[in-house]
Amino acid sequence: MAAANVRVESVTKRFAGHTAVNQLSMEVASGGIYGLLGPNGAGKSTTIRLIMGILEPDQGKVLLFGSDHGSRKLSQRIGYLPEERGLYKKMKVLDHLIFLGETKGISRADARRRAHDWLERLGLGAWALKKVEDLSKGMQQKVQFAGALLHEPELVILDEPFSGLDPVNAQVMKDIVVAIAAEGRTVLFSTHVMEQAERMCDHVTIIARGETVVSGPLAQVKADFGGRHVALAFSHDRPRAEAILTDRALVAHLDDYGASAELQMAAGADPGQLLAALVREGVGLRRFEVVEPSLHAIFIAKVGADAAVAPARAGAAA
Repeated sequence: MAAANVRVESVTKRFAGHTAVNQLSMEVASGGIYGLLGPNGAGKSTTIRLIMGILEPDQGKVLLFGSDHGSRKLSQRIGYLPEERGLYKKMKVLDHLIFLGETKGISRADARRRAHDWLERLGLGAWALKKVEDLSKGMQQKVQFAGALLHEPELVILDEPFSGLDPVNAQVMKDIVVAIAAEGRTVLFSTHVMEQAERMCDHVTIIARGETVVSGPLAQVKADFGGRHVALAFSHDRPRAEAILTDRALVAHLDDYGASAELQMAAGADPGQLLAALVREGVGLRRFEVVEPSLHAIFIAKVGADAAVAPARAGAAA
């Protein structure tokens, strides 16, 4: 196994009596994309701030590249995009990126060259001499994303990197994340959007109320969840399926989207039985496929109740 870039060992963090992170452990190996997942208020951002040394744990320890000296002494090896986006509004975009590069030890000339390259890559070349305040929020987010990557860090930590982006810009940033991971660098990102994580991550840790619920390689997490799962898409006569989909002898759990659904078969039930029942009732199907469980289905099954209840102090445990 590759050496760990990040190791969190039994870390606990409390705020005014509220436990935001409780005995949390996780390990991020070198290379690949690692997802820190959980509902709003689960403790994801607190965990990332602990990793970055912005917060100190009340118990446990955090090691980066095998060292417990903290992220500040290792900052040239780390790129960080915080959840709270923050740029100097009156600075020109190019000057801002040059400034961020210089704080990471890059020469001014090199920072300027890299900044131009990143702005072109992100479709912001024409905005280089504009003030940050002239950019939309999504564009500002891409500027800050570029700032996190300008110094070519070994470890990239992104807190909700796609939040608030339209699909086109989210795709641009996703492609870059995948590309830098393919180069052998390590990406750790937090999200509560399971579809993103499922498409991108090699490993995942799901937390709820500051505690680990599931952790491991994504393929293993799915295998451990077990059960037989079916994905459905209806073409017509969806109401005729209701009695079948709510039959607990056939269906143990249903994630219903109306025009489509994902379900887990009941113990002892066979997908063929389900298909036969739907056909008998004249339910029109565009899709009937036996599938592995989605990360979304695992998330709902494992933390659905936690996700539905707001934490006592959501801001501290985000």
